[in-house]
Amino acid sequence: MKKIFLMRHAKSSWKDSNIPDHDRPLKKRGEKDVKAMGKLLKNKKLEPDVILCSPATRAKQTASIFKDAIKYEGKIEYIDKLYMAEVPDLVSAIQSLPKKAKSVLVIGHNPGLEAFLQMLTGKVETLPTSTIAYIAVPINDWSDLNSEVEGKLKKLWRPKDL
Repeated sequence: MKKIFLMRHAKSSWKDSNIPDHDRPLKKRGEKDVKAMGKLLKNKKLEPDVILCSPATRAKQTASIFKDAIKYEGKIEYIDKLYMAEVPDLVSAIQSLPKKAKSVLVIGHNPGLEAFLQMLTGKVETLPTSTIAYIAVPINDWSDLNSEVEGKLKKLWRPKDL
């Protein structure tokens, strides 16, 4: 059994409309929310073995704050195809993980994360910014992940529920 945590990047700023989408930074509220979500997972002893992240500024800032909040020792892998990723991009990124990793946190964007959650669990859920979905998948090797795998949505944490 493997664990997948899907996290939508924290709330980003639209203050400067001249900044390209890829380069938008987080708002203060986003920083606060992601810190709270990191502490929540740490308190539940659900820290990921691996973190995969979109290279967009708001996702990178989310990953950095999350890493500090849980005192994550590993490196964060930034993957270009996770920026506005579709389901096949997410599956491909996860399939390449080492077998020894038991859990992964993917920090990315909608609508891809919501579509991936639906593919894995059959459930339609919204993932507002900083939300984390915890999915258990019945595989022993990440390379076995595909659209036929039926995962179970164990928990959904939204910042507004904390």
